[in-house]
Amino acid sequence: IFQNLTKLSLRNNKITLKDSDREILRSFVNLTELHLNENMIIVLYNQKFCKLAKLIILDISNSCISIVHKAAFAGLNQLSMLNLSYNRIVQLDSDVFTALKSLTVLNLQNNLLKSFHIISSFKLIEIGLAGNPWNCSCDLFDLHIWLTASRVIVVNENNTLCTFPNTMKKFSIKTEAIQEADCTIEKTSLKNILTSSAIMLKNIALLTALTANNITKNNGTQADLPRVGKSWTFLAGVIWFVLSTTLLIFTAIKCPTWYRYLISYHHRHLEENESEMSEQEFSADMSSPTVFGTDNEEPIVISEKIHAVEPGEDRLIEDKYVDSSVTEEL
Repeated sequence: IFQNLTKLSLRNNKITLKDSDREILRSFVNLTELHLNENMIIVLYNQKFCKLAKLIILDISNSCISIVHKAAFAGLNQLSMLNLSYNRIVQLDSDVFTALKSLTVLNLQNNLLKSFHIISSFKLIEIGLAGNPWNCSCDLFDLHIWLTASRVIVVNENNTLCTFPNTMKKFSIKTEAIQEADCTIEKTSLKNILTSSAIMLKNIALLTALTANNITKNNGTQADLPRVGKSWTFLAGVIWFVLSTTLLIFTAIKCPTWYRYLISYHHRHLEENESEMSEQEFSADMSSPTVFGTDNEEPIVISEKIHAVEPGEDRLIEDKYVDSSVTEEL
């Protein structure tokens, strides 16, 4: 039954044209007219209609299409009319229509196209471009030249207007002249920038190659160098080794100093008996005179014990808080 069908309308459904839908469409080998408008296709993938070699009319309008792949219409050698109006197409590559050798009518109205690069082999009789936010700058220069030079009929030409820039707003994209000189200067500047960038990249690549050769010559082979993919691991290992070595050296140098510093504060505290005996000896050795004050005042000691120095003494006083090694040196 499917092989005998020539016209098929599947409008106003929820068709998405996924792989399962494509397998079903392959059964309609003699189909000449297909209407898929008012569906939910969104993306036109490559070779969705490759088996419909006899198809002449294809209507996919108002189907929420936003992306059209380059080989979406591959195999449609007999297609004459293509309707993609009232979708959400933002960008459309001219290579999409390269395989459509028999295409004469193309409807792209009411999409979101700002520019469209036309190909010279495009032999259309009628084209619809109204309702798009066209940017009448150098990006639209090829389309402007093609519309004015060819005999193509622009459907609803009065509403095929520029949206950007503001100075050209509401002007027709066909009749309003885009300054060719400005586009030529812009293309020349862009070409010079690209040439300069290419030369710079070439010089950087050459310098990198020379540096790599020098490293290889100095080290014998390039196999001794660390792999690029593990360079961060090698760097982390080197840093860890340096820090560990530094810490060990610092600890080895500072340990004796810390040891002596701690030992010097190991003092022996006086016991209570020794402190009382010292006070008694001190009070016994105290000598007069004393001066008594007036009316019930306690006597005030005005002299202190003078120790006689024996001839054999070396006039040094032993201090338990002084390091013995320092005393021996003195």
